[in-house]
Amino acid sequence: MKPSPPHRCSWVRHDIEIPYHDTEWGVPLRDDRALFELINLEGAQAGLSWHTILKKRESYRETFDNFDAARIARYTPAKIEKLLTNPGIVRNRLKVNAAVTNARAYLALLDSGTTLSHTLWSIVDHTPINNHITNIRSIPPRTPLSDRMSKLLSKLGFKFVGSTICYAFMQASGMVNDHETSCFRHKPCSKLR
Repeated sequence: MKPSPPHRCSWVRHDIEIPYHDTEWGVPLRDDRALFELINLEGAQAGLSWHTILKKRESYRETFDNFDAARIARYTPAKIEKLLTNPGIVRNRLKVNAAVTNARAYLALLDSGTTLSHTLWSIVDHTPINNHITNIRSIPPRTPLSDRMSKLLSKLGFKFVGSTICYAFMQASGMVNDHETSCFRHKPCSKLR
């Protein structure tokens, strides 16, 4: 007899979401390149579903030079026009331009002597916040901390970093643990630092 699958957060509905939920979502992420990638993917998601972005993630990595900020910062208008013909990404000019702007902001942050990881994790005092979500409908779209992150990133020159995008980023990067308490990942993620 097959064992029954573990209980997951109720937002997990598609096969591609299962490995992402089970291994990445809510796990503290502190690598600068990975955080830079995630902030751009969260911005690309604006107005769309995360499912759409997950399906396009590998294409994004290939198209955007594995989110190498130094390379993206040098993208020319001609390169951007070429990117906008790629069906493997969200072909929204503002979002593509935002990735280039974000690369430049990220490099300026590094030049100032700090890291993206340190800057973002300082919002939560470098320690994940463990929420006790029993129902997905009780998750707020934004919080005072995501408002703070949004203002900080905007001040640093980042684009597509509104408070709702920042809260989704905080969930995905493990700054907050919003796994439902009935989800098999809630307890393991609550122990991560």
